[in-house]
Amino acid sequence: MGAMVLNLQKKMFCRGIDEQLHIGDMPANAVPIAWGEERLGLSWARPPCHTVRSASGPRPQSECLRAMMNNNDAPLQLNRLYEEFFERGLQYFFPFATFQPLGAAPPGPTETLDGNGATAVLRAPWLGAQYALHNSVPFTAHDVRMLDSVRAVLTTRYHMLRDADHTGLDVERFWGLPEDRYVSAFLDPQPYAEHVPPRPDRIAEAIEVLRTSALTTYENRRISTGALLFGTAPDPCHALPASPPHPLRYAAALTRARSFHRLSDGLTTLALVDQAGFFVDLIDVQQWSAPYETLPVPVPSPARYAAHSRATLCGGHLCLILTATGEMKIFADGIQVLRFLDGRWRMTNAVEKYHRWQQGLRNTPFADLLFVTALNLAEERRGGLLVVLDDPHAVSRLISHSDLLSSTPSPHPVPGHASKDQFHYLLRDKCVLTLPTTILETIARIDGAVIFDTNARLLAFGAILHYPDLAKLHPDNIEGGRASAAIAASRFGRALKISEDGLISCYHHGQHLWDM
Repeated sequence: MGAMVLNLQKKMFCRGIDEQLHIGDMPANAVPIAWGEERLGLSWARPPCHTVRSASGPRPQSECLRAMMNNNDAPLQLNRLYEEFFERGLQYFFPFATFQPLGAAPPGPTETLDGNGATAVLRAPWLGAQYALHNSVPFTAHDVRMLDSVRAVLTTRYHMLRDADHTGLDVERFWGLPEDRYVSAFLDPQPYAEHVPPRPDRIAEAIEVLRTSALTTYENRRISTGALLFGTAPDPCHALPASPPHPLRYAAALTRARSFHRLSDGLTTLALVDQAGFFVDLIDVQQWSAPYETLPVPVPSPARYAAHSRATLCGGHLCLILTATGEMKIFADGIQVLRFLDGRWRMTNAVEKYHRWQQGLRNTPFADLLFVTALNLAEERRGGLLVVLDDPHAVSRLISHSDLLSSTPSPHPVPGHASKDQFHYLLRDKCVLTLPTTILETIARIDGAVIFDTNARLLAFGAILHYPDLAKLHPDNIEGGRASAAIAASRFGRALKISEDGLISCYHHGQHLWDM
């Protein structure tokens, strides 16, 4: 096993050098350096290696490690390493959850959920041991699916290393960032299923294309691009085109050609990738999604990416795009399921969050309108605050009378003085369900909050909120004036806060419910 691990390290070392220098085959004039007892044709200086330990010292041998050793003929170091990988993988996607090793796994279901409406405990067996993940909010179906994905990727790698002397080593399974592999297994678990012959992971390769492109500019502009990965389920509206002769793999090597970045912009055009991971065609996303125009989507989408959502409604297709802001988005089954924002992957859990918002308002058209407005503002990186009051009479406790649309400006204004209330007559007594979405988005861009009652009647826009000290209501530090305003407003109803970094947050009763 030791020889196979050294071989893995050598191959990953050479691949890293090739990616950085684009050298391909070893040049004739290469300078040899030592790698173990071998010599590689590269000139490379490495700093001395130092052992790094955590401040708390080495981790003690846990009951889970002993259970793993009893069920797997593998060294203690490998078991310890992969238990650490498992914990880190789960904490990546559940940063506020607590990971707890429990010991040997008892027979029973692969996962069990405990807890109540406010908390949840997910117990998961892995490699003969059992672990618990404690979360402050209930786990969703996608949360459990992501846990399975982390477990599947690590199990494949673990078994590959454990059995390397007998079955060989598929080095490709160890390339790239582990979180990208977890995302890939979340979208398509087949490459990491047990007893399945190894095959290229086209999703991980596509993500690597987007990552590389995000670090590149073309004519001093950030790149946007994208791909549609053709699915394996039946699609009555589309057929995969015949593979052209000598097609290219949709992989990071394509980004070395500057012209590649002009082939698809991710917004109107996409690369079409077949089931084997080859770049076989270019498509117009509006034309591709046109046959699904009449089909309902599970969750409303931002106008800019409505076609991308619909493009994945049938056939099991996946849509991966990189925006000009450096954000990566992944669409599947008609919704955006994942986004890479602020340096990490985030599951949207859009279905559950939208349903909570919809049930809270008990007015589906109104809920759809505000949800889409928030999504559109977030895509434009425009901040805003949308507030729906449970009791419209509470508005006087939240804003000044002059901010109410029902107020009228003074009949004798000060000469040369102008104020917002002069324009209140334009929107007074209006139901926003009768207004175009573009008008609602326009007034939401004005500094201040847009306030409604539960009947979708517009009460105020550009309103400055009055609220007391929030220390008792929200003892944690609050970052930003818009967050403070959203918490204060949510004491009287529900609030959607849209940040200029593209994040949407929901508040109710002074509490933060979710981010998306």
